[in-house]
Order: sequence, then C-alpha cells, then structure tokens
Amino acid sequence: MSQRLKRILLIIGFVLSVFAFAFILYALFFRSAPPEATVEDTEEELTGVLPSSGEGGVRGDDDTTGEGVGLTEADTVARGGVTATTTLTTSEVTDTVINGNDVNYYDPTDGRFYTINEDGEVVAMSSTQFPEVETVVWNKDSEKALLEFPDGSNIIYDFETEDQVTLPDHWEDFDFSPVTDEIIAKSIGLDPNNRWLVIASDDGSQTESIAALGQNESKVDVNWSPNDQVVAFADTVESREGGFDRRFIIPVGKNEENFKGLTVEGLDFISLWSPNGKQLLYSVAGEYSDFKPLIWLVEATSNTMGNDRHSLGLNTWADKCTWHSSSEVYCAVPTALKSSAGLQRSLSDVGPDVIYYIDVKTGRASLLAIPEDDTVISGLWVSDDGTKLYFTNDNGQLQLMYLR
Repeated sequence: MSQRLKRILLIIGFVLSVFAFAFILYALFFRSAPPEATVEDTEEELTGVLPSSGEGGVRGDDDTTGEGVGLTEADTVARGGVTATTTLTTSEVTDTVINGNDVNYYDPTDGRFYTINEDGEVVAMSSTQFPEVETVVWNKDSEKALLEFPDGSNIIYDFETEDQVTLPDHWEDFDFSPVTDEIIAKSIGLDPNNRWLVIASDDGSQTESIAALGQNESKVDVNWSPNDQVVAFADTVESREGGFDRRFIIPVGKNEENFKGLTVEGLDFISLWSPNGKQLLYSVAGEYSDFKPLIWLVEATSNTMGNDRHSLGLNTWADKCTWHSSSEVYCAVPTALKSSAGLQRSLSDVGPDVIYYIDVKTGRASLLAIPEDDTVISGLWVSDDGTKLYFTNDNGQLQLMYLR
C-alpha cells in the first residue's frame, strides 16, 4: 500500500471517530427525554375520599392490626351481627328472674326487690328492705322468694301478701318445686349422720327426709325437674369405666326411685332442665376439650335418662345458657377460653361473650348476636313472648337486647 493511500484512510478513520464521539455526546447530554406514559381516563372518577371498607366481623385472635376493618352500625334486633343493647340499671343487680314479659331482680345497693314491666318502668315489688341477701330462689310464679342471709338465717317472703316465713338456720341450698308449693333443702346437722335432703311445705311445715347426705352434701346439687321426677343430682361415685375425668351422676328422686344414672365426659357438672323436664342441658370439662367447659344435651326422663347424649360444640358453662321453649336454647359463649378454664373458672380470663342460638330439634348452634359493647355475661333470660333477651354485664348491670 502506498503512503498516499494510508494517509487517506487515516483521515477517513479520524473523521468517522469524531462523528461517533459527537453523536455519543449528543445522546447523553443534549437529546430531550422521551415523553411520559399517559393513562387513559377511566369511567370512575376520583372523588377525593378514601375507599370504603367492607363490613367488620368478629375479630379473631390473629387480627392485631385492625387494618381494613371498618366500623359497623349495630343492628337494633339480633340477626347474627353486632347488636344494640340497652342498659336498664345503673348499679349492680342480682338474682334476676323472668316474670312473664316482666323481669324481677334484687338490688344490693338498697336491699330491695324491683320489677321492670313491659313499658320499661321500674317498680318496687315491696317497700320492705332485705339488706345483704346472699342467695335468692324464686318460686314458679315469681311472687315468692326464698332468701338466705350470711348469718345463716332463711326466710320466704310473699310479695303479694307481704307475709314472711322463717325457716331453720341449718337448712341451705334451697329450691322451689316447679309444680307445687313445696321446697327442698339440705338439712345440715353437726353430726354427718344427721344430714339429709328434706322436702317441706313453703311455710316450713310437713318436713320429710328423702335422702341421707352424710359427708357428701357438697357433692349433691339440688335441681328440681319441671316434671317433678328428679329433685337433685349426686356426683358421689366414679364412673365404672373410662378415665379419671369421666363421672357417673346419680339422679335423686323424692321416693327413693332407682333412676338410671348419667355418665358424663368431664368434671364440674352444671345442669339446666328443659321446660318440660324431658331433656337436660349440662356442661362438663374434660381432657378431650382441653378442660374447657363444653355443652351437652341428653334425654332425662325416668324412662329415657342418659339416652341420646351428644355435644352441642359450644365451649361455655350451662349457667350461661337459658331455655326459652323445649326446643330453643340461648347461650353466652366466651370468645376466648384458655386451657383448663373449666377447672379454674374464677381464675380464668374468658374474654367478651357472644350469644348463640341452639335449635334443639336439629342440634344446630348459630351465632345470634355480638353485643355492641364487649362484656362478660353472667346470666341470660328470655321474655315469655320471645322478643327480649335480658343479661347482666361484667359490671353486674341489667341489659336488654331485642330478638325481634
């Protein structure tokens, strides 16, 4: 190659490199940026407000942030969600009972008994005061009450006639007959051989001993059945089979009847008769339920005692339930129960309650209501017409919820 040709190629290469370098500088520093991407208009315009949340439900144990949960307006009638309640008393009340569509209660603050009628009016049942009443048992018509006092004294007071009957001091754990004017009690003598279940007229006369208690008085639960067949349950023997927490409950009759016993799967037996006395709702706590209380249902007449025993799947105590008819039950169910709560109830942190409805015919339990204010419920009562549910909250105040 000649020197002339080499010189020409070098000049051409230099020129090309200058153009390439210039293009690179232009691209990096002088060319305008590409236009931003655009979004086409949508049908829904932005309004400047936050999007609404869905309806809130019962918060589970794993819901700790509360994100995405909105406030839900309480229903005025129980329909399975958050339900409005009305507080009827300003102070603590005890010993509530349904009287038709009215509700009676004892007010420890002034020692008087009151009734709230269908119009919501609070009326004193008597001007007589009964300070420091310890327990109250109402008769079948709710016009008489048997009162036990801390000093051991016992009286029956008739609110219609204002008559008062004094009962022996060594009698305790009373119940009224559901069909007659009789009462039952434990007569506790100093000598264990002189401790009996006794039945008497509600004036204290015509006393009859029906079963010896011996040293087992604390293991006998007085609970008179509505059909007048059973007056108590005795948890005095171990089950013939099964683990240590399986119990054999003996029904006690008025005439030394030899009723078939109940085998229950757990401890702390608490029972509640159906209005016709044909079935028994009860709770026990066993190893199978992590020693949490569990509700069971069983046939309980003299001929069917122990038949068709089955769990209803609700972890609560029977004394937090109430029958409305022989086919309907309402229960207050804790939203959180720790292991062994059924064995250490007074020490257990049970959390707020929700209310379940049980269809006894199908055995199905369904959530009925979540009280709008978190509370621990200590009793439930349904008006005779089925429209009102009464309960006491964790402050002991009486509250009302409408069922329909």
